[in-house]
Amino acid sequence: MSRDTLERRQVWFYLAAVALGLLLGTVAPQAGHTAEALVWPVLALLLFATFTQMPLASIPAAFKDGRFLATALVGNFVVVPALVWVLVRFVPDDQGLRLGLLLVLLVPCTDWFITFTQLGRGDAARATALTPITLLLQLLLLPLYLWLMAGVDVSSVFAPADVWPALLVVLAPLGAAALTEAWAAEKPDRHRVVQRLGWWPVPLLAIVILLVATAHVGAVGDTVHLLPIVIAVAVAFLAANLVIAKLLGLAARLPVAQGRTLAFSLGTRNSFIVLPFALSLPAGWEIAAIVVVMQSLVELFGMVFYLWFVPRVLFRDPEAGSFSGRRVR
Repeated sequence: MSRDTLERRQVWFYLAAVALGLLLGTVAPQAGHTAEALVWPVLALLLFATFTQMPLASIPAAFKDGRFLATALVGNFVVVPALVWVLVRFVPDDQGLRLGLLLVLLVPCTDWFITFTQLGRGDAARATALTPITLLLQLLLLPLYLWLMAGVDVSSVFAPADVWPALLVVLAPLGAAALTEAWAAEKPDRHRVVQRLGWWPVPLLAIVILLVATAHVGAVGDTVHLLPIVIAVAVAFLAANLVIAKLLGLAARLPVAQGRTLAFSLGTRNSFIVLPFALSLPAGWEIAAIVVVMQSLVELFGMVFYLWFVPRVLFRDPEAGSFSGRRVR
């Protein structure tokens, strides 16, 4: 199996991981404690593998195209947060549910966003250059967004003793990835090591999902009535961002490939960047982690639709709509 095939079929691996995790957690409840302990090191390894595929040294290059950069940042950090605030107003008054939705929907994706952009005939180079900036901004702005929108005392939910381990799980792999990138840049043959790490994110994320499902099968059973709400919000989010991407693309007069990149940037979210924070929540907030995992699965199915809709309908090639002697496909 090629890496491209693996990434195209990743949603099925994740669904199988959910099913297996729920089955394991139900048949062997004692496995939940082991799974809960394992999820942190596996998640750190997943983030390391993901960050190694992100050219952290390319941040200056992202500033060269000010129009695309400004449009993407306004969309992700101004328009999308406003959309999320509106969507969350319509969900039941469950603090764990709302916090989970805010956590996952407020942060733009920095991993499979590039993959889907490439598969959807977007501008992968600009997507790659954009990701380090969105990663840094989301880590800085997420606490502000939660303070403004959560409707709860965030400081009482995210106790410092709980936040630091979760933050370390994100920052330590980020630092290790930066060192790995610098190490690989010294000799061309070392790039093969980094390329091999590109195979890791899909299987590692499947393992993380399996562990989360195993550890939180009880919470899933207790909150199953909320899952249709999560699915509805996630679908509405995906649909609304298609409209937003089109409007912003027209307003900024972005080329077709950049418009597609914008659509995938707005539609994809950084689910497993915020998963450590959701998992660090105290007892009574377990639904937040379930929401994060569920949204990521809905998003993956949504990306299957995006891959068809964005290049063929939303941002078509100019010649696709021209009148010529050939039949338009």
